[in-house]
Amino acid sequence: MSVRNRDSLGGKAAIAGIGATEFSKDSGRSELKLAVEAVRAALDDAGLTPADVDGMVTFTMDTNPEITVAQAAGIGDLSFFSRIHYGGGAACATVQQAALAVASGVAEVVVCYRAFNERSGRRFGSGVQQREPSAEGAALGWSLPFGLLTPASWVAMAAQRYLHTYGLTPEAFGQVAVTDRKYAANNPAAYFYEKPITLADHAASRWIVEPLRLLDCCQETDGGQAIVVTSAERARDLRHRPAVITAAAQGAGRKQEAMTSFYRDDLTGLPEMSVVARQLWRTSGLRPEEIDVGILYDHFTPFVLMQLEEFGFCKPGEAADFMAEERLPVNTHGGQLGEAYLHGMNGIAEGVRQLRGTSVNQLPGASNVLVTAGTGVPTSGLVLGADG
Repeated sequence: MSVRNRDSLGGKAAIAGIGATEFSKDSGRSELKLAVEAVRAALDDAGLTPADVDGMVTFTMDTNPEITVAQAAGIGDLSFFSRIHYGGGAACATVQQAALAVASGVAEVVVCYRAFNERSGRRFGSGVQQREPSAEGAALGWSLPFGLLTPASWVAMAAQRYLHTYGLTPEAFGQVAVTDRKYAANNPAAYFYEKPITLADHAASRWIVEPLRLLDCCQETDGGQAIVVTSAERARDLRHRPAVITAAAQGAGRKQEAMTSFYRDDLTGLPEMSVVARQLWRTSGLRPEEIDVGILYDHFTPFVLMQLEEFGFCKPGEAADFMAEERLPVNTHGGQLGEAYLHGMNGIAEGVRQLRGTSVNQLPGASNVLVTAGTGVPTSGLVLGADG
């Protein structure tokens, strides 16, 4: 993969299985058990067994090592295992790593997973509690002393600049929240099932860090999600219609930091997602108008608007109107605002369901789905396509 050239990975691997636990605020069991349940569910969905698996990929910031999950799930020898850094930015990159392993023959069946008790255990939204000195953490030293301690406070800086630059009000962010909750209301797996909201509800929710309100911030979830990747050829012989990995990319931008890239020339965009976008469009050969569904990482609503603009669905400053006019179905599972916060892995599963024709908010004939991972950090993305 190159930031300058089309790569040759597209079409060689596919997602053959998806599986998840229930999404809750108190799972009542260990993160390892959640991971194993999700992995077994995904393998069963694919019609495979633990004995078929020879590769595993997960995130850093995870208490479930690949070898421990493999042992607990009954998986045997592994020829490939990998971890991707930067929190939610890792989601789509796990699938990219799996596809690279499959395409190169390093592994035949790779399981990607993420599981945590993010509500009843460690709450990522609580921000920095303590940190060992590190080169990576040094950047935080320019922000933490001034009260920027949480992810919401870090995103609020860019959000405020975005509103100022384009002459918008915080209502612009409400369009994302309302859309996500509309889809979540139809999704029995969503935490906010049967609980849609209005723009008035958004405007009435309390401030977290201006200009972000409560309904601009994703929830915190206990749960697990797993994805099974194998060759496109093998996937065709398994239980479900495969979701072909048409393109996969990672991206980090110039002057990139993890959530605190405040010293860039412009705070109104997401350069890391621009890198991903260029690679996905180049490799897939698709254009924005050919995408049927967008599953856009929505830990905070402003970054959904910026992603739409970075991918070229609309011009800078126009994404709120784009969302309001529903020109593209976005986060048809309810997103992390409405369904669950699984660091984007549940969004990949929704992309697969759209291509299978099994989403609770199904778009008829969906054949190209864009999925993105966490923003504000080095990130990743996928274009998934219908087979044949």
